[in-house]
Amino acid sequence: MTDPDCLFCKIVTGVLPSTKVLETDRVLAFRDINPDAPTHVLVIPKDHYANVAELARSDAALAAEVLAAAADVAAAEGVTESGWRLLANSGPNAGQEVFHVHLHVFGGKPLGPMISV
Repeated sequence: MTDPDCLFCKIVTGVLPSTKVLETDRVLAFRDINPDAPTHVLVIPKDHYANVAELARSDAALAAEVLAAAADVAAAEGVTESGWRLLANSGPNAGQEVFHVHLHVFGGKPLGPMISV
């Protein structure tokens, strides 16, 4: 199921282009268009879920696939040993801008503190 108004659903369906890093039947990973690190890849389920909680409650197996795909991306990008960060913003106060669950995979440089308050 996709949302025709969702930016990431448009990427899944090919309406909008992306630079794919990994793709399975149910998961897509692609490069962020405004990267914050040498490795900055977004990992999404192909089906539309607004946030992490909705995905986890609706399809735990798919949530696990998304998480495993993030680890596969880190390995493919060569950042497993040096370290990588996985980030999921959920809701507007957390900074979520696209309301289709997505995990950011960051790596390739020292990433500094997790939160700047």
